[in-house]
Amino acid sequence: MWCRNCNLETNEEECPVCGEKTIEDFPTEVYWCKKCKTPIIQTINQADKGICPICGGKTKYLTTDLRPVFPEERLLLEILLDKKPHEFIKNSVWAANSRYYIDGKSVFIPSSVFQHADTDAIGEKLKQNSEANTYEYFNEHIKTFIEANRSRLNYLKDEAFEFVRKTASRFDEERLVISFSGGKDSTVTADVVVKALSNPSLVHIFGNTTLEFPTTVKYAKRYRENHPQAIFLVAKNEEQVFYDVCEDIGPPARMMRWCCSMFKTGPITRVINSLYRNQQILTFYGIRKSESVSRSKYNRVEDDAESVKIQQQTVASPIFCWKDLDIWLYMLAEEVDFNEAYRLGYDRVGCWCCPNNNQRAQFLSRIYMPEESQKWREFLIGFAKKIGKEDAEVYVDTGKWKARQGGNGLAAAGDVKIKFTNCTTEEYAKIYRLVRPFDDELVGMFTPFGRVAPELGKKLLREVLVLDSRTNVPILSIQPFSQGEYEHAVKVRTMNVKKHDDLQRMVGYQVRKFNACRKCLKCESICRAGAISISGDRYYIDPDKCVHCKMCMTAKYLDGGCIMDKYLRTK
Repeated sequence: MWCRNCNLETNEEECPVCGEKTIEDFPTEVYWCKKCKTPIIQTINQADKGICPICGGKTKYLTTDLRPVFPEERLLLEILLDKKPHEFIKNSVWAANSRYYIDGKSVFIPSSVFQHADTDAIGEKLKQNSEANTYEYFNEHIKTFIEANRSRLNYLKDEAFEFVRKTASRFDEERLVISFSGGKDSTVTADVVVKALSNPSLVHIFGNTTLEFPTTVKYAKRYRENHPQAIFLVAKNEEQVFYDVCEDIGPPARMMRWCCSMFKTGPITRVINSLYRNQQILTFYGIRKSESVSRSKYNRVEDDAESVKIQQQTVASPIFCWKDLDIWLYMLAEEVDFNEAYRLGYDRVGCWCCPNNNQRAQFLSRIYMPEESQKWREFLIGFAKKIGKEDAEVYVDTGKWKARQGGNGLAAAGDVKIKFTNCTTEEYAKIYRLVRPFDDELVGMFTPFGRVAPELGKKLLREVLVLDSRTNVPILSIQPFSQGEYEHAVKVRTMNVKKHDDLQRMVGYQVRKFNACRKCLKCESICRAGAISISGDRYYIDPDKCVHCKMCMTAKYLDGGCIMDKYLRTK
């Protein structure tokens, strides 16, 4: 038994944590019927396991998950295998990553083939033979697939619809949101939620990262046209240019995906803040636990501050336990329109240059996005040379750039280093280096500590006092400092507290923000009160909204106090 709210396995009919009724959630496997030439989704404890629901014949185990291979990708497969064009046109072709199944027979294509393939020649062959391609046989195979898995489809729909209705009942209808990315998972989630609630006018938020596949932008436009009653909002960072940020702090890597905060989570947070202010909302996401190890640890309903990227929302995942084949079963059976990139062979659709993309995805982009791919490769090679890589092209083409960590070789790396000296004349005072002159923006960054009171400080010294928000007692003294080894500096003295070092540690975090801020928008997402905003080159904390929770200065939620510390830290 399994609790869908707590993601907890138990032998009890009720969850020992939340008290909700548990459901059966047994792992699924994919079997193959040789006679019907179709994959069949079966649970490991199924009574009729190994029997085809259509012909009654015996089936054999095939794999754990699958996706359909559309005619466009099938033609590409034939070219890669050096077969005649359309040789497999009548066959039932499926795939799992780089392993293909042609009428149930396995064919593996190693990543080296994708890495070294002549994409120009392949692209030309695709153009020459695309007109003769047809969906006639593919559609027949899909009809059989849907018929064979009808009971699985009914179970998926019933369970997901019930989950959506039950979860949504805890929130007002005006506070329900669908997160729409243009990928297959968010597409299915949107369809499930709208049908379950019988409400076509729900709010959809599309996070346009500016790095979307061209097909994703087209699909988002098409979705909007086909759902005229939906409130469809676009979240987009209009202030930053991806390549400019890459030039400054380096391209994103697998463990350093700064692009997510800057171009996705941050802009979405701004849209949510503009609509709901500080109200808690329920957002339906297309998160599935089979996608990654990290996502398998999520709860199906998540509102924990450490797990939710945008603090203002509770996240619910209707398709949390679905596999890829479940997604395709639903979309094809329900005739849901989807992103054309999947027809070309992409198995995931996010940012086209994401460091998490595998060699096959990069290969496809070289075919279908040749100019963008070449521009990105040239940038990566230039970056590799800038940071001192001897064989820059090998470093890029083998994907080693995806594993880079920190800001080694970058001038910006110095901005995250907290440099200070202890003041020799005042106890509990430190003099921090600034990369630019002391100003009101820096003073405003001390708002989370309490009430900023410039009127109480020594005016000749430009001193500003910060009063504890509960006791109204001064705890910080801030003033510009022009003497010593630093060109620009600030002196911060702690007072009337027991743990001076702990308070100075958080002071250091704010100084780091001032020095290193690249407008990544992470701080905006962390703030539940919506008090933090970053506009133009200014970081602002609204004293009327700030509740002094200090989440933006706590390493538990923001390691190092500023996300740039992770991306620019050097060994």
